[in-house]
This record gives sequence, structure tokens and C-alpha cells, in this order.
Amino acid sequence: MKLKITVLSGDGIGIEVTREAIKVLKTAGQIYGYEFEFTDALIGGAAIRASGMPLPEETLAVCFDSDAVLLGAVGAPEFDYLLPENRPEIGLLKLRQNLGGYANLRPAKAYPALANISPLRPEVLGATDLLIVRELLGGLYFGQPRGFIEADGIKSAFNTMRYSVPEIERVAIIAFQAAQGRSQKLASVDKANVLESSRLWRETVSRLAKDFPDVALEHHYVDACAMHLVTNPTRFDVILTENLFGDILSDEAAVLTGSLGMLGSATIGGKVDLYEPVHGSAPDIAGKNMANPLGAIASAAMLLRYTAKAEEAAAAVETAINQVLENGFRTPDILGQQKIGQLISTEQMGSSVEKHLMENSTANLSYQTV
Repeated sequence: MKLKITVLSGDGIGIEVTREAIKVLKTAGQIYGYEFEFTDALIGGAAIRASGMPLPEETLAVCFDSDAVLLGAVGAPEFDYLLPENRPEIGLLKLRQNLGGYANLRPAKAYPALANISPLRPEVLGATDLLIVRELLGGLYFGQPRGFIEADGIKSAFNTMRYSVPEIERVAIIAFQAAQGRSQKLASVDKANVLESSRLWRETVSRLAKDFPDVALEHHYVDACAMHLVTNPTRFDVILTENLFGDILSDEAAVLTGSLGMLGSATIGGKVDLYEPVHGSAPDIAGKNMANPLGAIASAAMLLRYTAKAEEAAAAVETAINQVLENGFRTPDILGQQKIGQLISTEQMGSSVEKHLMENSTANLSYQTV
């Protein structure tokens, strides 16, 4: 199989972590029989410098001509003086909107080797392994009308949280299907005691549950869910929620693992799938070869799973990530205050994952041929 991948390294550490993700993807392709064609394009601050806009038409054209997009990070402080609609970050929002991906999948897994850097006690963190399915194209971020008004000398701002039944249905179906492939548990999160949009959300999800009798559905208010995530995270498997709530809860869940640098994400359901680590551009450490590339590599594993449909290859990359951590290799963000482990660079971390991936494939091949 041959897949065309558009690479949007973006800004800051995006360039460094994406480079390592591509390295691992190439190796996985060689092992499992996938050929990847990579094409670079600009987004964010890098695109503003070159063309004056955060998402050039040429970039969109390249993305639409690909099977998937692998993104690094977007954001550059040098452009903070620009109006919000012209800043690097708007390029990412427009990209998501144009690609049409409405379901954002964000896993949050507790690695035993990193238990010492989680803010939760080990007995609370346990074997946390959850997936947040966030609706990505509706709610407050995209609802209309929105804007600023001024009356009688008083300035006000307003946004609209709006959802339709079809918007809720399509992302809920993805969440139910994800739950079917995991532990058959789905927690739908809303604020139905206050918001009309949440009442429609709960009503629609409850109706769809009848089509998935093997999945146990429970409803949570968003504030209660936020509390349970830090007091009893193992109670969750798949969490489904709308855009704003999902943005906040997924970042909260990410902290459980000890570092945003550990986590990848997938945005699916549109014309072209988008994969990116959840961390930002971290300009303070950009170019220093000290960023954690594991979130970008985990995103590459999700690309293998959802776009390439290569579950064996995806699982192999995830196993290699776990082995690297078990062997004590650490970038600064996951070294912890106790300094447990061997400090290595961004490039070394990517190479370590690649090495384990190759070693595992050789071992499996040897076993199969005995």
C-alpha cells in the first residue's frame, strides 16, 4: 500500500518532533509493507514569514491531495502583535475546518514507567487508559453569531454554542464504535442541567445508544467529569463530549500522564485525516534538541491505525514507545524531580523507538520461521 502524507512541521519544536515521527513511520513502512510519500508544506508562523498568511492556498491544495496530514505544532510569539484572525494559530483552526474532520480522538494512557511524574498518587492513577472523543467543528468555537458590541459606552462580547442533531449523531457514532473495540463503556459529558444544546446532546446520544446495546452508556455533567478525572480516572474508558468541554477535559487528562509531550491525537471524519501531538510549539526550547517526540510518534501510530488500517504496525510502534520508557530513556519533560532515568535528546528518543521497532520485528520474524 502507498500513502501520500502531507507534513506540516509548523513552528517551534514542531520541526524537531515531526522529523522523528517521520523516521519511525518510514521504518514501520519498511517492516510492514507500506510505502509513504511525504510532501512538506507551510502553516502557522512559518507560513506567515513566507507568504503573509497562516494557511496558504498552496498548503490546502497539497493537503487535499494527500491521504493524511501529519502536523507538528503551530504558534510563534513574534506574531502576537497581529490581530487574532491573522495569527499563526488561526491557520490550524482553518485547516481543521477545511479538512472537515469532526471527531478528535485523544488517548490518555498512564505508563507504569512514568508513574513517578504524574501529579496523582500511583494508587489513584492505576492503569488509566482512556480515549476522549471530542466534537471538533461545532459549539462555541464555530457557532454564529459571535462578536463584539458596544452600547451606552459599555463593550460586550458574545459567542454562540450551537449544535444540530446530525452534528451530534456523527461524532457519537464514532465514540460508540470506539467503545465497542475497547471495554464497551462510554461516558457522555454535557451540561444538560443548564444548557439547551447539552439537553439536545444528551437526548441524541441516549437515542443512539439503542443501536449499540453492547455498550454501557452513562451521562456526566462536565464539572463532575473533571472531578472524577483526577479522583478516579480508571472509571473511564471512552469519553464523548462537545468542543469546548473536550478541549478542557483532554488537556486535564493529558496531565495525568505527566507531560503533554507524551500524547498524540487524530482528527477523523473529514476529507483528509489530521494527526498531531497535543503539545504546543514551545518556542523556549525550540532548536535545542530537547523536546519530547513521543507525542508526535504516537500520532504517527494513530495514522497507521486509522488511515492506513495497519493495526499491527500501529500496535508495534506503541509497544516500542513503552519499551523505551521501561528502559529508562527520558527527555527533560519526563525526567521528573527525582531525575530517574537516562536523559537523552529528541533525536536519540526517536532513534530509540525506531531501534525497538526493528528489534521487535526481527524477533517476531524469527519466531514465525522456527
